[in-house]
Amino acid sequence: MAKEVIFTDKAPKPVGPYSQAIKCGNLIFLSGQLPIVPETGHLSTEGIHKETRLIFDNMEAVLKAAGSSVEKLVKVNIFMTNLDDFKFVNEVMEEKCGVNLPARSTVQVAALPKGANIEIEAVAEI
Repeated sequence: MAKEVIFTDKAPKPVGPYSQAIKCGNLIFLSGQLPIVPETGHLSTEGIHKETRLIFDNMEAVLKAAGSSVEKLVKVNIFMTNLDDFKFVNEVMEEKCGVNLPARSTVQVAALPKGANIEIEAVAEI
């Protein structure tokens, strides 16, 4: 299977040497998304609820560019600096994914790039 690099200017540009996503076969592998505002490239620090919603909006833009959507997420990995904020992440996931929730792992980490509070990576089907 050939891999295809996915890029859209409707989501943040990568902050390092990687792609926003890779399409391979009928799967899309999204790189970790930080709560970055696409228009400015600045990290959002408006609270975990808004930051998580921004990440899902950014993932939606990348998935749309790849011919998919948030409803087709099959696996999500969440990295947080404070698991006490987990309930806010759950609220946004239920809002964005509806009843078709993906499999998920969540871990607390000591630090994330750019000082972010949360990073989410995911796999979706087309």
